[in-house]
Amino acid sequence: MPAKDPNKIALFIDGANLHAAVKGLEVDIDYKKLLQHFQTQGSLLRAYYYTALVEDHENSPLRPLVDWLDYNGYTLVTKPAKESTDANGQRKIKGNMDVEIAVDMMEMAAHVDQMVLFSGDGDFRRLVEAVQYKGVRVSVVSTLKSRPPMIADELRRQADHFIELAELVADIGGD
Repeated sequence: MPAKDPNKIALFIDGANLHAAVKGLEVDIDYKKLLQHFQTQGSLLRAYYYTALVEDHENSPLRPLVDWLDYNGYTLVTKPAKESTDANGQRKIKGNMDVEIAVDMMEMAAHVDQMVLFSGDGDFRRLVEAVQYKGVRVSVVSTLKSRPPMIADELRRQADHFIELAELVADIGGD
């Protein structure tokens, strides 16, 4: 009798949301350790990292991270950020990656047993429900321990498993 395939996993990292959670907890993430941690959980098929980049991305503070991720096992999904100026003359940068995350999660649903979503955004509740309907277990990584908490209650309740980022830092934290 052939051995059962290992648990097939895909990671979906909302870069801006994870950055805000990490900042709120005052910790660092070692992205190499993050990959290694989830490789021990089964067969890691993909690790997507989503972020919007300012047009002049050569000088962006995100550039070293994005380049490192791209060369070290992550699938980068980027798009140009939108820049605007508010009524007070403050420069605002906006780059929502929700649609890209949703499309990729729906496309991968037929190929994985488990998805791990690094985001606390309540807008993903319905997406998680739709992926679960396709038979995929969904874990959500975010935090309740920051002030304010970064995880929307409705997303935490919808997930099959909530992973507290503060507790995961022991395995994936930067030195």
